[in-house]
Amino acid sequence: MPNEAEIDEFARLFTGFLERMQQRRAGGDRESLQDRLRNHLGVEPDQVPVVASNFPSYDLPNVQLAVEAWFDSYEVVGLAGSNRGHHSLGELLELAQYDRFGIGAVDYQRLQIDVDEEMDCVAFGFYLGVRGEDRYVALLRAANPQYGRMRVDLEVLATTQADSFLDALPELIREHNIFRGKVVSFEGHEFGQGVGPFRLHPRPGITRADVVLPDGVLERVEREVIGIADHRQTLLDAGQHLRRGVLLYGPPGTGKTHTVRYLLSRLPSFTVVLLAGTSIGFISQACALARLLQPALVVLEDCDLVAEARDYSHGMENPLLFQVLNEMDGLAEDADVAFLLTTNRADLLEPALMQRPGRVDLAVEVPLPDTLGRARLLGLYGPGLTLQPAVVDEVVAQTEGTTASFMKELVRRTVLLAAESGAEPDADHLRSAVAELLSSRDALTRRLLGATSGNVPDYTPPPAAVPGSYPGSP
Repeated sequence: MPNEAEIDEFARLFTGFLERMQQRRAGGDRESLQDRLRNHLGVEPDQVPVVASNFPSYDLPNVQLAVEAWFDSYEVVGLAGSNRGHHSLGELLELAQYDRFGIGAVDYQRLQIDVDEEMDCVAFGFYLGVRGEDRYVALLRAANPQYGRMRVDLEVLATTQADSFLDALPELIREHNIFRGKVVSFEGHEFGQGVGPFRLHPRPGITRADVVLPDGVLERVEREVIGIADHRQTLLDAGQHLRRGVLLYGPPGTGKTHTVRYLLSRLPSFTVVLLAGTSIGFISQACALARLLQPALVVLEDCDLVAEARDYSHGMENPLLFQVLNEMDGLAEDADVAFLLTTNRADLLEPALMQRPGRVDLAVEVPLPDTLGRARLLGLYGPGLTLQPAVVDEVVAQTEGTTASFMKELVRRTVLLAAESGAEPDADHLRSAVAELLSSRDALTRRLLGATSGNVPDYTPPPAAVPGSYPGSP
C-alpha cells in the first residue's frame, strides 16, 4: 500500500504531465491564433463580427487573386491543430481561447490555370491584410467534396465594415479571372455532385483551308458566329441582339466538330466552354461563366442527348432540356455569347430548340462530302501522297457515300500499308486500302466512321499472299 506522501508525489507528477501535454497539444512554442489575430487587428478578434460568402469550387484561383488584389499588403498564415477544417471561423476563434490551435503552415492545392501552367492555391489559410487604414482577416478554404463542402468559403473579420470587401469581390473576380480567353471543359467531382476543377485545352489552329464543306455552308456559319462578333457595335446601335445559336446537324463523321474547332481558331479572344457527355448537366455553370467572361462560346456536342423531343422521353418531360432552353433564353440580348450545338439526329430535337429565334437562329446541315469534297479531303489528309488525277478520280468514285472521317482513315491506312511493305505510299497502296475498308469484313468499321455506302466489291484476299506481307498490299 502506498503511503500518503507517495500518493501526493504521484498527483504532483501526473498534474505536471497533463500540463505539459496541454502545452504540446496547443503547439508547444507555436504562437496562438488568438494572439496573432489580436496583434494584427488591434482588437480582440472574438469581438469582431464574421461576414461570410461562398463561391463555385472551380473559382478558387480567381477568389484568391481577387482577395490579393483588394489588399495593399498582406501575409498568409496557416493553422496547426486537429479538425481545424471542420470548424467555422467563429468556432475557431472560440476554441482558440483555450489554446486549441496554433499558427502553422498554409495548406495549398495545385490547380491547372492554363494548358501548361499550374497555380498553388490557398486551400486553408488566413490572409492578414491591410487596405488603407483598415485591417482584415480573411479565412479562405477550398471546396472539399469528400466531406460534403462543395463550394469555396471566405470568412472575413474587419476593423471596419467587411461588407464592402465582399461586395467588391465579384467585380475583382471578373477582372482577374484566369479563365478569360481560355478553352475549358467541366468535370464532376469524384465525391458527390457538383463541378470539379476545370480542364484547360489548347486552342485549335485550324485554317479555313482545312475545312471541307459544300459551297456556301461555311460562309453561313461564319456570318452568324464570327460576323456578329466583328460587327457587334453596329448591331447594338441598330437595336439588334448579339446572343445567337447555331445548330450543325448531319450524319456522324461529316465534320461538325471539325467546323466548331475552326470557329474556335478564328475567335482567339473568346472564352470557350465545352460540354459533352456527362458534363452537359453543367449547362447552368457554363452559361454563368460565359455571361461573366463574354465574348464567349458555349459548345454543346451531341445536343440530342438532352434536347430530345419531349414526346420521345419517358414521362413526357426532360428537366435537362428545360434547363438548356431556360439558360439560352436567360441571357441578355446584348450578351456576346454564341451557342454552338451539334447533333446527328436533328429529327429528334425539340422543335422549340430549333425554331424559336434566340435559341437557335441558324440550323446548317453538314452533309456527306460530294465528289469534289472527297477529292479535297484526299488532298487535305494525304499531302504526302503523289497521285495522278486519274487515280484520284477512281478513288473518289469508289468512295461515294463515305464521310470525312472515312477519308481520313483511308489515308492513314494507306500510309500504314506502305510502311509495312517498306515502300513510299503510292496508288497501289491506296487502292488496297480502299478495297480493305470497303470489304465485308470492315462493314462495322464503315458504320463507325459514318459511311453509308460504297461501290467497291467485297474485299477478297489473294489466294497466295507473300509471307510477311499485308493482305491486299502490292
